Amino acid sequence: MERPRGFTLPELMFALAIVVGLLGWAIPGFAEFRRNAARTREVNQFIQAIYLARSEAIKRNSVVSLCPSVDGGTCAPAGTPWHRGWIVFVNVDRDSPARRDPGEALLHVYAPWDDGRVQANRATLSFRSFGQMGVTATFTFCDERGSRAARAVIISQTGRPRVSDRSASGKPLACI
Repeated sequence: MERPRGFTLPELMFALAIVVGLLGWAIPGFAEFRRNAARTREVNQFIQAIYLARSEAIKRNSVVSLCPSVDGGTCAPAGTPWHRGWIVFVNVDRDSPARRDPGEALLHVYAPWDDGRVQANRATLSFRSFGQMGVTATFTFCDERGSRAARAVIISQTGRPRVSDRSASGKPLACI
């Protein structure tokens, strides 16, 4: 006698219950993974912009600046948050705070970060040909999870960035 092929309804319901249970357990982890990946991408892009500005300043023997930009071509007015996007450009006239003027080479445009925000203690950054920025700066990257998941890019006076989950003074990061 040949045995019937297939599954019974109770077997299918049991398998479906296991799949639903595993998805219910895994989906929140995937959401956290997605938020971590998005924040890490933004932090890495910002660090890449800093390294680009430092190296181009040395290569060109000039000042290279970063500033927030909403149009991808000019610096936004003071107070514009960095998560709206930013640009890297050759700051020929060395103005401070940096402003991109006609004729100044645009080196790179960075897109807005729609899922988070960036808090900064500097309106613009400028790097000189001898490798120094001259001031320290902290950029805190926050998303919907708030301070517990925030990361800071802390830039030394020599222009070297580092990533931390604490402020430059060692205190917990604050997302406002």
